[in-house]
Formats: sequence, structure tokens, C-alpha cells
Amino acid sequence: MAPISDRSSQSWLPRHLYSASGMASGFARSISRPSMEIAEKPRLSLPTDSPLDRRPSSYPIAAPSEPGKIQMYSPQFYAACTFGGILSCGLTHMAVTPLDLVKCNMQIDPAKYKSIGSGFGILLKEQGPRGFFRGWVPTLLGYSAQGACKFGFYEYFKKYYSDLAGDENAQKYKTLIYLAGSASAEFIADIALCPFEAVKVRVQTKPGFARGLADGFPKFVASEGYAGLYKGLVPLWGRQIPYTMMKFACFEKTVELLYQHVVPIPKNECSKSTQLGVSFAGGYIAGVFCAIVSHPADNLVSFLNNAKGATVGEAVKQMGLLGLFTRGLPLRIVMIGTLTGAQWGIYDAFKVFVGLPTTGGVAKK
Repeated sequence: MAPISDRSSQSWLPRHLYSASGMASGFARSISRPSMEIAEKPRLSLPTDSPLDRRPSSYPIAAPSEPGKIQMYSPQFYAACTFGGILSCGLTHMAVTPLDLVKCNMQIDPAKYKSIGSGFGILLKEQGPRGFFRGWVPTLLGYSAQGACKFGFYEYFKKYYSDLAGDENAQKYKTLIYLAGSASAEFIADIALCPFEAVKVRVQTKPGFARGLADGFPKFVASEGYAGLYKGLVPLWGRQIPYTMMKFACFEKTVELLYQHVVPIPKNECSKSTQLGVSFAGGYIAGVFCAIVSHPADNLVSFLNNAKGATVGEAVKQMGLLGLFTRGLPLRIVMIGTLTGAQWGIYDAFKVFVGLPTTGGVAKK
């Protein structure tokens, strides 16, 4: 029977995406066996498709095989990433509802809401403390749906595009793979988010329109029809796709640089708390760039969802180019930076909880 080649026993997972010490320990165990044992119990040469062939692959992460552990890139893996995305996006967006409320009103009515401080003061005076969380239900449900698609499909498309490129090209063009995977995932995620976002903005910026999703959704549909729920989809893509491309690609690169130049020991030797700290820091840095890149489209989404029958051209004309890029930007940088850092922290914390590695790391040379 022909001996097994190294190439045929390799997993088809891309080498650069994760790092772990699982195979190193397996290799160490294999070379530590006494030579007598090898002489007495020679290994049989098995076909490459044999279920008994369990030799470690040469890739930098070994999928857990212990009972109860989640196999990398299995349906359970993608389900875990999807649920982690629900937690990371739904909870964090709901928590910053007061900031989002002030930001939306500053974009829609800058003459009244002139600054962050005055915006909070006006809302407190007119609506009381409860007014700060107006629209929290469509926020929670909408961004939970978006997070499920964003993180779940990102992991799927990242592997899919890596497999299409091949191992060498996947390593060489890994940033392009991060960008393509995140853009593909966000395209789907925004279709799930858009109806909730439309109702949320109308509830938050039209006093007296509705108290929340339960009464706001039927009023919105009665006014503009079901098609009106997707009136802001194209601007939403314009806001969220560049945001998410920056969020994932910048995060992956930032985490790689932090492990290379800031953290004094390799990732696989770091404690879980240190790894999660790196995830939060990388997420916060990525979030600052996300806010800047996606802010003009965010202004358009707020304007279109607030004004019945408005067009993109009318929004740009009324706000002006400078206002389009700067109105509400400082608050959004603070909000998105904190939001993105918390999202990556929660997402990777959940992955660690279910036995998966944190996202990102030092690329293989």
C-alpha cells in the first residue's frame, strides 16, 4: 500500500486565518515516543480517505475533536458564530440607544439639537428619562438580526473565498479576502436590518409618531406601504458595507499588529483575558475608522427615513457636502468606537465560552 503524502493529509482550511498550538503538541507527542515502541508497533499505511487516519494536519489550527467540542467550520461552528453575532450587535446597539437618539436628532434638526450636551438636555426636558430609550425594541431586534448575518456569514465567506483563492493566494491577499467576506456578509445583513431601522428612525425623530415598534410598524406601513420599509436600503448599504469592511479588515490587521509589536508573548501563550483585551482594543481602533468612512451615508439614512418621499438628491442639497460628512460625527466616533470594541469583545468572549479560538492573530510567515 502506498505511503500517504503530506499534501494529501492536509486539511483544506486556510493556514493564515487562525493560530493554535494543537498540532505542535501533537507533533511533540509523536516524536517523544521511544524508538522501541515504533519498532514493535509499526503504523499501518492507510488510504487518505480512511476514517482511521487521524494524523495532525500541517495547518496552524487543529479542529477540536474531544466530545462536546465544536469542530471548526462545521454547522455547529457557524451556528455559534451566528449566535455570538446576535449577542454582540443586539445588546450593544440597545445599550447605546440614548447616544443614537441624540445623534439622529442632531442629523435631522441641527438648529434645535446644536450639540451633544444640549441634545441630551432637550430630550430630558421634553420626554423625561424614559425618552432616552425610545425605539429600543426595533434597535434590539433589528441589530440582533443584522449581527447574526454579519458575523455568521463573514466566517462563512472568509473561508469560502480563501478556498477559492488557494492557500498561497489566500495568504498573499488575505486583506482582500477580509474585505470581500465582510462586504458579502453585510449585503445580506442589511436586508434583515432595513425594516427595523426605518421604524426606529421614525419613532426617534418624529415626536408623537409612535411609542415603539408595536404601534410604529403598522403606522409606517399604513403611511408608506411595505415598500417604504426598504426605501433606505441603498443608503443603508452605502453606510453599512464600507463600515463593515473597515470593521473586519481593520480589526484583523490591528489584532495582528498588536500581537506582533505590543503583546510580549505569542497569542497561544496569552491568557484568555489578555486575548479578549486585544480583541476589545482592536475593535475600538477599527470602530473609529468605521465611523469616519460610513458617516455620510449614515446622515442620508437618517434624513430619508425621517422625511416622507425625500430623495438622496434632496438630502444632499439640504444638508450640503460639509454637513453630510461632519454633522453628528464626533458623537458617532465615540459611539461607534465603543460599540465596535464591545462587539468584538462580546463576540470573542462567546467563542471562548464555547471552546473556539478568538478571532485574528499573527499571520504565518
